[in-house]
Amino acid sequence: QVQLVESGGGLVQPGGSLRLSCAASGSYNMGWFRQAPGKEREFVGLIRRIGYNILYADSVKGRFTISRDNAKNTVYLQMNSLKPEDTAVYYCAAKSGLVLSTVPSEYDYWGQGTQVTVSS
Repeated sequence: QVQLVESGGGLVQPGGSLRLSCAASGSYNMGWFRQAPGKEREFVGLIRRIGYNILYADSVKGRFTISRDNAKNTVYLQMNSLKPEDTAVYYCAAKSGLVLSTVPSEYDYWGQGTQVTVSS
């Protein structure tokens, strides 16, 4: 059973930064998603297992950075210049196979989620 353990959420003021971590029990293509109250889960970004192909949603491009440490099977989401509209529960997810995807239903495993709140 694949396990994904997230950490790093919290409360931050607008313009601030947070870094989320997701430790996996194996090596996969990884995605980050978020879900705000009353809204559907939305794609934030992804990183390929090898080769370091990275894709971001337009809403976070230039502010968020995804990276990974393959030796630790850990993926990171560095979030800068945070806005109140970034407030959500953030999830990491793992996808088997070679095809990358921005669609939540195409991911096989999910972390427990971590709350990010951007507020003054």
